[in-house]
Amino acid sequence: MSGSLVAAISLVLFYVGYRYYSRFLAEKIYRLNPDFITPAHQFNDGVDYVPANKFVLWGHHFTSIAGAAPIVGPAIAVYWGWLPAMLWVVFGTIFAAGVHDFGVMVLSVRNKGQSIGTIADKIIGHRAKILFLFIILILVLMINAVFAWVISNLFISFPASVLSIFIQIPLAVWIGYRTYKGSGGSMIMPAIVVLFVMYFTAILASYVPVLQIDLVEYFGGEENVVWMGLSGIEMSFFVWIVILMVYVYIASTLPVWTLLQPRDLINSYQLLLGLLILYAGLFITNPGISAPPANAEATDVSWFPLLFITIACGAISGFHGLVSSGTTAKQLDKETDARFIGYLGAVGEGALALITIVAVVTYFNTTGEFLAHYHSFEEAGATGLNVFVQGAAQLATGLLIPLEVAQTIIAVIVISFAATTLDTSVRLMRYIINELGVTYNVKPLTHMHISTFIAVGASAALVLIPEGPRGLGSGGYLLWPLFGTSNQLLAAISLLILTIWLKKKGRNIVYTLVPLIFLLFMTLWAMSEQVFFQWAIWSESGGNMLLFVFGSLILVFTLWIILEALKLARSFTDQSEIN
Repeated sequence: MSGSLVAAISLVLFYVGYRYYSRFLAEKIYRLNPDFITPAHQFNDGVDYVPANKFVLWGHHFTSIAGAAPIVGPAIAVYWGWLPAMLWVVFGTIFAAGVHDFGVMVLSVRNKGQSIGTIADKIIGHRAKILFLFIILILVLMINAVFAWVISNLFISFPASVLSIFIQIPLAVWIGYRTYKGSGGSMIMPAIVVLFVMYFTAILASYVPVLQIDLVEYFGGEENVVWMGLSGIEMSFFVWIVILMVYVYIASTLPVWTLLQPRDLINSYQLLLGLLILYAGLFITNPGISAPPANAEATDVSWFPLLFITIACGAISGFHGLVSSGTTAKQLDKETDARFIGYLGAVGEGALALITIVAVVTYFNTTGEFLAHYHSFEEAGATGLNVFVQGAAQLATGLLIPLEVAQTIIAVIVISFAATTLDTSVRLMRYIINELGVTYNVKPLTHMHISTFIAVGASAALVLIPEGPRGLGSGGYLLWPLFGTSNQLLAAISLLILTIWLKKKGRNIVYTLVPLIFLLFMTLWAMSEQVFFQWAIWSESGGNMLLFVFGSLILVFTLWIILEALKLARSFTDQSEIN
């Protein structure tokens, strides 16, 4: 079957979803008000609450949610066949992700830009809020570890991409100061210039080895013992993770206009350009799909219900709600911008997940080659990201871009997204620690640098300390299975809060209730199966204490929140005092 035909049908469905379904939600369900004074104007502090142009803010939001997860998840999930993965991405985006991301953003804007965890206090009670904040805290901690591992892995696998990533940071800061403290003007043209400089550097580094920052080579090779028993590759992971933690500490404490907004605008252009290149290459080359629609040989791990947690970002993701309510809602200029930024952001990520699936399943020449590579779920998880980079580069050659250059540029794009998500996640973790400090009257936790130090230190420890098959730095690799499940449970809880809010406002709840029930069913089933039969110490494999402890906490907290919500539902009257 033609990969371009499958992609074309899916893109048409995305367009219909945004054009009609999101408009219906905006007018009939969320009832956007163009005259509503948003928190960005009401609490403008020049740091976190800053009104932003909707295109700039869309860039921040899009790149914050479209990290490596909508690439890694689909690249793994095609193990079960391309058809179930494609269907979940398309319909999950239209009827679940768009509804969730858009709705949580509106809910936050109507409640002073507060995070979804804080809003839970108003809607389902103080106890539920604390439980929810702890779930979010665990999730963002895992995100920090997972994405630090992903970026370090890509730096090691594609050393020609490193210099381009480093160049972006000071240039983004220059754009921020030029726009807000200097001569002013639009960020658009400077961002395009920076993008040109980044890609020129990437192309140059692809052909000039001296510009490739290859730590493994500097340390004498993968197996060479460098320091305290660490091999060359383990030492490389250690150095990159330390550098990343220093970077995110600084980036997450700077005012959003200094680095976050201009860098995210640059990355949004990267994403758009990357999607344009890949889809154009796809339609020009029109490759056939070599992977089976359903993989009958995938018997080691069942696709049901694990497909729906393996593809988290790219269909629906709880992390999107954290971004929508944690940073984006604080920068929304007009409430009506929420449809463009929230729903279209979800569609954009769906388009990224879609091209990931196509790139992977058209990369192999034959079905036999695909099955030989994707011979187990574990192997799919270990190599899926690198297969995407190679498959995407192969599509890009349809535009006469040399394969080596294409691989470097694709790696630069993926790393840029992952870095954006990483420092947004650390910023969100700081907010949550601050909120817990206020709740329990622990004043040091309300201090920006103390809370950031805790967030960065815990993230570094989680990615570096656990032992695993990848040696030092295995923490992020080990946490991936739990990340997907926790992420989806968080999305379900956010939909639960959104549904209760709509009920209290006297509006139709069916459009949030249906994805809520589906997601709760799938994720609670998957989480229970993982916690009690895969990660528990009494399991046949011997279990995994790290995943068992984190998974058990999240499962218990989630069930507790659901019980609190059901108790509230029994006492429902016509309550409309909530904003």
